[in-house]
Amino acid sequence: MQTQQTPRVVITGGTGSLGSAITEALRRYGWAVDAPGRAELDVTSKDSVSEFFSTRGCDLLVCNAGITRDALLARLSPDAWDEAWQVNYLGALRCIRAVMPGMKARGSGHIILIASHSALHPLVGQAAYASSKAALIGLMDDLAPECGACAVRINAILPGFLETRMTAGLPHGRVEESRAAHTLGRFNTCGAVAGFVRFLHEELPHTSGQLFQLDSRPR
Repeated sequence: MQTQQTPRVVITGGTGSLGSAITEALRRYGWAVDAPGRAELDVTSKDSVSEFFSTRGCDLLVCNAGITRDALLARLSPDAWDEAWQVNYLGALRCIRAVMPGMKARGSGHIILIASHSALHPLVGQAAYASSKAALIGLMDDLAPECGACAVRINAILPGFLETRMTAGLPHGRVEESRAAHTLGRFNTCGAVAGFVRFLHEELPHTSGQLFQLDSRPR
């Protein structure tokens, strides 16, 4: 393992359903986890990001903060588009820029981007969400070789449809349509994603630049 015995972890969007599950899973292993919500770490604010990371070292950064602003493009306001990109893509980029100098200086570190299956196969009306999540995959592809020269890893995860607070308001028919598209007939869980985050960081130390789909939908 490349990092110190007790990894220092930051999970953005840490108070959401998935962020909370990842936090709980990693803390069970004795890892030192910061899981800030927006009040503590507003990823849309350069000053908030700079202040937060100025007092924290970070061996593993999980860029989990995300929002949806679903609407047909003709009905999607410019503000809603900007909000999705500010959180989903630019928020991750700000945090990466904040931790990268320290990781490169130490010659170790790991960044995990929480992307989305919608980045590859979006539903109608997900232009802002899907494109901002797709940009994370492109960012990983570009940064992995750059970071690899300093032994810093970057990977991305497609968790699949998760029954969380973010998806709780979706119409029942849309949820069941998604469930039917899974070859196992069931959704992934936040707990399973959390377990994979730990496995990817600790058990796959030579893995970087990879995109992992964790549910049973065809690619």
